[in-house]
Amino acid sequence: MTKAQRDIKRKLRVLNYAQEIGNVSKACRYFGISREAYYQWKRAYEKHGEKALINSKPCPENPKLRPKFIPSLHPFLTLVVRA
Repeated sequence: MTKAQRDIKRKLRVLNYAQEIGNVSKACRYFGISREAYYQWKRAYEKHGEKALINSKPCPENPKLRPKFIPSLHPFLTLVVRA
């Protein structure tokens, strides 16, 4: 099973469970997700089907765009690393 298939399966389980018990809040608590995430998944599924439930990053990773770590700005972290 690919990662995309696992994503779809998990999200469908959440959507189906919420519909089955008739309580979105309880279903979200049971699966450990926010109601906002549930409703985003539900809207995406209703609009685009199963393919919309695949996790995707908003943009490709580019290490050049990340801020550089500067030890002098994080004295606590440098103490932990040295200790």
